[in-house]
Amino acid sequence: MCVSGNRASRLMQLCAVLALSAALAGCVSNSQQVRPKGPDPYFVAMYAAKPEEKFPLPATDISKVEPRFFRQQVPYVTHEPPGTVVIDTECFLYLVQGAGMALRYGIGVGKAGLEFEGEARVGRKAEWPRWTPTSDMVAREPERYGPLAGGMDPGLRNPLGPRALYLYQGNRDTLFRIHGTTEAWSIGKAVSSGCIRLFNPDIIDLYSRVPEGSRVVVLQAEPPMSQPMDAPMSTAADGSGSLSF
Repeated sequence: MCVSGNRASRLMQLCAVLALSAALAGCVSNSQQVRPKGPDPYFVAMYAAKPEEKFPLPATDISKVEPRFFRQQVPYVTHEPPGTVVIDTECFLYLVQGAGMALRYGIGVGKAGLEFEGEARVGRKAEWPRWTPTSDMVAREPERYGPLAGGMDPGLRNPLGPRALYLYQGNRDTLFRIHGTTEAWSIGKAVSSGCIRLFNPDIIDLYSRVPEGSRVVVLQAEPPMSQPMDAPMSTAADGSGSLSF
């Protein structure tokens, strides 16, 4: 069957238009599949700056931490009642919610955290606490901790961060703390010193949910990641030294 010249021309034009449309559709489809690099925007917003704090907190750099250590609700089977804080030294802290669920926080586990196991209670809470190195820390590193033996004022460089939960057994302070950190990169790792550290926004969140008297259970396990226990003092982004605690 023959096709006239005009009709053939129109068919060729139509085919060209259809081909171009298909190509453009493919481009749109491919561009929609490309995901931006970096943390999920949901978590970026979760760890955004907190200018309303007494000492305004900058945004937390979560780019060096695995997403599984970000705060999230997860299935969690336990016999512990809702409101219990369960610390698994394999770098997670769970706030039991009931119905088989818990709010999970990533943690950094310090040397003191690895030496504590069992049950305690939140005997005291503090916003923007002072920090005082233990006598053992001063004796072990007098040049580093000696000048701070009298305590360190609250602030962005304070190794306890914006909040701290102090654990007691009976009326005795165990010297075990759940606190913030000046080293966000250390979440999910065993660290040189200190107890149990959380991202600063996470300790603020946990602090708001856990009243004094809350039960705390510490389960010991070998942390999956580690760094030498004699890690040196780090340097903050502004060039000032930050204490590793």
